[in-house]
Amino acid sequence: MLYHFLYSLHDVIGPFNVFKYITFRTALAILSAMLISFLFGPSMIRTLKKLQVEQRIREEGPQFHKPKAGTPTMGGILIIISVIIPTLLWADIMNLFVWVIVTSMIVFGTIGFIDDFMKIRRGKNLGLTISSKLAIQFAAGFLLGLLLIYLSKYGVYTTKLSVPFFKTFTPDLGLFYILFTIVVIIGSANAVNLTDGLDGLAIGSVLIATATFAIITYAVGHALIANYLGIINIKGTGELTVFCGAVVGASIGFLWYNSHPAEIFMGDVGSMALGGSLGTLAVLTKQEILLVLVGGLFVIEAMSVILQVSSYRLTGNRIFKMAPLHHHFEHLGWKESKVVIRFWIVAIIFSLLSLATLKLR
Repeated sequence: MLYHFLYSLHDVIGPFNVFKYITFRTALAILSAMLISFLFGPSMIRTLKKLQVEQRIREEGPQFHKPKAGTPTMGGILIIISVIIPTLLWADIMNLFVWVIVTSMIVFGTIGFIDDFMKIRRGKNLGLTISSKLAIQFAAGFLLGLLLIYLSKYGVYTTKLSVPFFKTFTPDLGLFYILFTIVVIIGSANAVNLTDGLDGLAIGSVLIATATFAIITYAVGHALIANYLGIINIKGTGELTVFCGAVVGASIGFLWYNSHPAEIFMGDVGSMALGGSLGTLAVLTKQEILLVLVGGLFVIEAMSVILQVSSYRLTGNRIFKMAPLHHHFEHLGWKESKVVIRFWIVAIIFSLLSLATLKLR
């Protein structure tokens, strides 16, 4: 909104011409999101404490996490607010992709909110059933896939896939793209959710992944850069860079309070919103396959749970001391802060590798 108003004055105030640049508005989104987080973080923590919106620790969870019981949760509400307001202020609100990503964050944030609310109301770590959660996520992914199929008919979007390391191999999934979209969205949302188990781990990892997508969205939305890199150009997706900037800023602001020892947790409302948004970004920019590398840490965390459950059900034995993987290292004697920082380093490595694939085609 501010973008349209301020840029409209560039004929009168010459320097306001700078507002047409996505990079400048992305920087403003980062700063705005950080400011909102810093300003409202303390009051959010006080309010959640007053309302007794507190973290419930699983009985089967790590015993050394028991002291965290009672820490305010559902801080993801602050993250969502800190992302959406700067996005609407500095992005082009006439851009359809901006509304798609904002809607995705709200929808998945709502799913997480319901899950968190049920846990708090019941006084235990039991929210939505897995089947209920997956059903709602499936519906959200289906609607997004349906919309993209519709847009592809008018040349606004394409159901072709961008395959890393291959310039000309772009298979078209057609109607099957709906199912593919559902898998990407659900996988991303739940992978981030599973990673949220240590102070600062999930939000720091999301920050790294989203910063990577800020570069990707800019490249995909820029015809010349996309052509040079040999990636699919989707006109209009460049504005998603502003959204990525808002997520980066909000993540930095939230990390201020979520770093060890955490004063507040994001809850499912935060992890679902961020995970769903990452999946949506990958789909809108045609980097669905690359998401596996960008979010490599999330994939590893999710796979550790799948392997653990599968092994236990099939053989009665566990592969890891505890899943997700970050708990396994805690049981090996690693301090929580060491696990978090080392996992961030792994996330950065995945980020750099994913950016390298853009040129290696």
